Amino acid sequence: MTQDDLKKAVARAALDYIKPKIENDSVIGIGTGSTANYFIDYLAEIKSHINATVASSEASADRLRKHGIPVFELTSVNEITVYVDGADESDPNLALIKGGGAALTREKIVAASAREFVCIADESKCVAQLGNFPLPVEVIPMARSFVARELVKMGGDPVYREGVVTDNGNIIIDVFNFMIPNPIETEQHINNITGVVTNGIFAQRPADILLVATSEGIKTLHKA
Repeated sequence: MTQDDLKKAVARAALDYIKPKIENDSVIGIGTGSTANYFIDYLAEIKSHINATVASSEASADRLRKHGIPVFELTSVNEITVYVDGADESDPNLALIKGGGAALTREKIVAASAREFVCIADESKCVAQLGNFPLPVEVIPMARSFVARELVKMGGDPVYREGVVTDNGNIIIDVFNFMIPNPIETEQHINNITGVVTNGIFAQRPADILLVATSEGIKTLHKA
């Protein structure tokens, strides 16, 4: 199976997983990225049963609207029933690295607001320790150089992501060569650097369940 086939398979599995959870007052959180896009396309099959979604990016919101699926601002809903999104990496405790699509801040806000966070990924995203994928950090533009120097002090190799402006009007610094043995502590440390909006470690609020597409089928992993 190709990687696209795996992404489609796990997006379909996510649809099957959330179907029994959808009620009249349900709000579905929608992530960002290629796997999330497949999930949005499958979600269109049951759009008559969906009263509200909240998207983690303008791109996902546009895709939902094109399918005729209602999109609301997070400020207008009380709680997200279930949030479905992909990941760039996941460790055995379902701590994640996210932000390859530069939507990490909104993704983190939606995840924090969700009763259940369902992560969907192919098996290549499962790692023993986070850090092979460069860690995205969203930064207020004027703090770019300062934050980069602080990340160097932490042992990383920060690289400005050229030509990318987030939906919040900020920039992204990707931290290379930066293994993360203690995700919760590292997430907190980086977030405490002045000028950082947030970073792409999802450890304080990890996924609750991880659906993994493999060549042998879908595997379901639960948070310890």
